[in-house]
Amino acid sequence: MSKLLTVSLSPHIHSGNSIPRMMYDVLLALVPAFLVSVWMFGIGAVYVTGVSVLFCLLSEYLISRYLLKITPSLRDGSAAVTGVLLAFNLPSNLPVWILAIGAVVAIGIGKMTFGGLGNNPFNPALVGRVFLLISFPVQMTNWPQPGVSRWNLETVFNFGEYSQEYISAYTGATPLAVVKEGIKNWETGAISGATSDSLPDILSGLPSTLDMFFGKTGGSTGETAALALLLGLGYLLVRKVITWHIPVSIILTVALFTGILWGIHPESNAHPLFHLLTGGLLLGAIFMATDYVTSPMTAAGMLIYGVGIGAITVVIRVFGAYPEGMSFAILIMNAFVPLINTFIKPQRFGKEVRHG
Repeated sequence: MSKLLTVSLSPHIHSGNSIPRMMYDVLLALVPAFLVSVWMFGIGAVYVTGVSVLFCLLSEYLISRYLLKITPSLRDGSAAVTGVLLAFNLPSNLPVWILAIGAVVAIGIGKMTFGGLGNNPFNPALVGRVFLLISFPVQMTNWPQPGVSRWNLETVFNFGEYSQEYISAYTGATPLAVVKEGIKNWETGAISGATSDSLPDILSGLPSTLDMFFGKTGGSTGETAALALLLGLGYLLVRKVITWHIPVSIILTVALFTGILWGIHPESNAHPLFHLLTGGLLLGAIFMATDYVTSPMTAAGMLIYGVGIGAITVVIRVFGAYPEGMSFAILIMNAFVPLINTFIKPQRFGKEVRHG
């Protein structure tokens, strides 16, 4: 009896991969962006990231232990990844109470409500970020200027509105917001002296392409340095944590559509490279759209998913009310993932293939 053949369900070949390994690889890939954020925004970047991770870990532990009555799985690294990604989508001057709310929403609503890791239909970090953006629009759109660090008890425990002195001295608009507002004012005639064949002078103060590439611009804590994010992409590809399909399809789609708009009417549209280097495009394309749980299973499905995210992002940025659209685009396409997986499936093993 001991020599009987044991038959088990597939898969029968194990790659040696594991959830903790992949999660810690993602954390390592985020290190360059974190270091740049500390260099540009000072201790505020450390504070926001640390507080966000702490409350995400605490939320998952308490919900797992006392509400779901299951063993907390903090060691797999997923809650820490959510905390870092949430922090990277937030200004580095948010009060601690807003960070706590964002973490609780990300873990409690975005993840644990659906049963925990592997069951959530939407990216938890983006659920928390969008909730905060809608609930606290003033605090969420006061972006610290790079090189100007202001972190003290006033900002950490600020329960009210920021003072006008603080807003004017320490914060500024992101490049996307400057372009959005500048073009809007120019087209409506709110800016005097603007010619019909050039953008108004208000846009002349935008950071250079090199500044945006290296992260010397205002924005969320971890989204500003394109070079650091691309280094993270290279690491994840080498480690085979992700494939190229989603990031490349998003980047090419945004470049294509913004290039068409810029070619048709360059006076009122930013060039494609500007769109690629600003906002949360690279952060979302590399680290959030590629989330295993909320992205399609097949290569073809990933390409469709990426094209959808890129197209929606361009529509929101160019025609919508918000200057940035990456977070909304990913969440919208997250909702389509079950449909994509239903209609685009890998070929079943053993299926007969007819050759014409």
